[in-house]
Amino acid sequence: MGRLLTVKALLPGLLPVLLLLWPPPQAGARCPEFCSCSPDGALRCPDAGPGFTRLEISQSDSLERMEANAFDSLLNLSEILIQNTKNLVYIGPGAFTNLPRLKYLSICNTGIQKLPDVTKIFSAEFNFILEICDNLHITTIPGNAFQGMNNESATLKLYGNGFEEIQSHAFNGTTLISLDLKENKNLRKMHNDALRGATGPNVLDISSTKLEALPSYGLESIQVLIATSSYSLKKLPPREKFVNLLEATLTYPSHCCAFINLPTKDQNVSLFIFENFSKQCESTARKPNNESFYSAIFAESELSIWDYDYGFCSPKILRCAPEPDAFNPCEDIMGYDFLRVLIWLINLLAIMGNFTVLFVLLTSHYKMTVPRFLMCNLSFADFCMGLYLLLIASVDSKTKGQYHNHAIDWQTGSGCRAAGFFTVFASELSVYTLTVITLERWHTITYAMQLDRKLQLRHAVLIMLGGWLFSTIFAVLPLVGISNYMKVSICLPMDIETTLSQAYILIILVINVAAFIIICACYIKIYFAVQNPELVAANKDTKIAKKMAILIFTDFTCMAPISFFAISAAFKVPLITVTNSKILLVLFYPVNSCANPFLYAIFTKAFRRDFFLLLSKFGYCKNRAELYRMENFSGYTSNCKNGSTGANKAPQNTMKLSTFKCQYTTVLKETCSKGC
Repeated sequence: MGRLLTVKALLPGLLPVLLLLWPPPQAGARCPEFCSCSPDGALRCPDAGPGFTRLEISQSDSLERMEANAFDSLLNLSEILIQNTKNLVYIGPGAFTNLPRLKYLSICNTGIQKLPDVTKIFSAEFNFILEICDNLHITTIPGNAFQGMNNESATLKLYGNGFEEIQSHAFNGTTLISLDLKENKNLRKMHNDALRGATGPNVLDISSTKLEALPSYGLESIQVLIATSSYSLKKLPPREKFVNLLEATLTYPSHCCAFINLPTKDQNVSLFIFENFSKQCESTARKPNNESFYSAIFAESELSIWDYDYGFCSPKILRCAPEPDAFNPCEDIMGYDFLRVLIWLINLLAIMGNFTVLFVLLTSHYKMTVPRFLMCNLSFADFCMGLYLLLIASVDSKTKGQYHNHAIDWQTGSGCRAAGFFTVFASELSVYTLTVITLERWHTITYAMQLDRKLQLRHAVLIMLGGWLFSTIFAVLPLVGISNYMKVSICLPMDIETTLSQAYILIILVINVAAFIIICACYIKIYFAVQNPELVAANKDTKIAKKMAILIFTDFTCMAPISFFAISAAFKVPLITVTNSKILLVLFYPVNSCANPFLYAIFTKAFRRDFFLLLSKFGYCKNRAELYRMENFSGYTSNCKNGSTGANKAPQNTMKLSTFKCQYTTVLKETCSKGC
């Protein structure tokens, strides 16, 4: 009997424990104890008693609704868990009312379509935790959604829901320790004033969302920012907004550039009011247990009531990951100011020079010959190189000082792909056309007596079609996954992670080196050919050699950086940093594009003739044009007189030799003057 009385005496005290240990209801289980369930699936839990501290509802198929005041004035209730109740589609306004000791409210994996009303909880607990997760039908966090939830600090775990938008003043009236918005995969918009009226958060997690921008207001309190797998967040607010940031884990390495050497403010607000605080930190020699420093700032009465940290003057280092790599250092596209000036000069020179050559050649009334046709192709290729440099220079000017915020949009966007296509297409077509021009000059001189072997225009068209096809294929390959143009800010195909990408770079290297060797060999042969004293005066040998040396030198200065980059990339050997490689890109890479229109066209007598004849059509330089017409006519009659008027009297062999001399002399003149 005594034992029975003892158990009865202990039963009121064990009731809360038994309730906590009670297994969760299964599917279709009865209504939770201390609660009432109506036939229509509604739940109310009034007057549960002083021992009722925790309520868990899970795996319930019968629960469909929670009406207003379902949890009203449960003064001792500290935890409410509503989980895995997919038939629960409605939680009425005021369902959670006057719960002063509530510490934890979890509503996860339900069928509700609106954010539950938690504004009347009035919890007085420190660090109240609200967990709303895996509710795929909730699409919006409205304004003032958490105002009145609690009087102290709170942690909001709002992850894995169907949120698409967070409205203005959504967190108004809250003091947030942590705001967890991760894995809301449809969340695209967070209003610029979403955090207005809130204190905090100290920790913000937006990982695996589709947010395209963070609000510019309310970021001052953030100490930890987590934004992994947030691929739509390509631009961050100005770094001055993150005055207290200590740790950032982001998606893109370039974003960390914004926080390099960014000073952080101390978190002790009480010390901010003193203007001489930073000076004291710098001038006073401190030891861990030395209080003299603080005595210099505060009175003893103030020190006695403050709980301060002797290490508050220690510098705080902001940690950011992932860190920028060697391919994308923290700098603008043009790392140096002098390069920013030079690239504009060079690209304008290349564009204007090659456009002029194209316009003059295509509008000339003279017959389209093989040399003219090849020169048009060369000018177009070099014109495309000028467009590439213009695109790079324009983006650099637009993003100066803020490239880290534009790097992802630029390098993954269509602009960088277009720039990469232009540069590879232009460089390969230019090298190909230069090689064909050189071979054509050599062939014309070598087989000058065999008129039937002369290169015809239709042959040149077929050859250049092959060049266009070759250049286009090599420019398109990085767009389809064999290397890519997004590895570096200057949009060159420097990605060599796969075997195919390495092979691609090596093939470009071999082709460019082979083209350079062919050009050098042909010009050497041409030089020895024009040394024939019967055809060219001896005093012109030196002049010819110098001009050929200039052609070979410009080819070398253009192809050497390409080969250098290719070797470095193909064998994964960092022979030069990306920062220094930009010097080669601006000073040497486009040399041919600037020099070719002058060496092969503008500096030649034939081009000057066409140029002044074109101007005469518009009423300019008529006298100069007339001189070129007269000179051209007199030169033609004097050089070819024997082969035309005296053909009937001269023997056949003499006529052929005279005709050959006329043609050969013309070819040599073009070669010597670098005319095409």
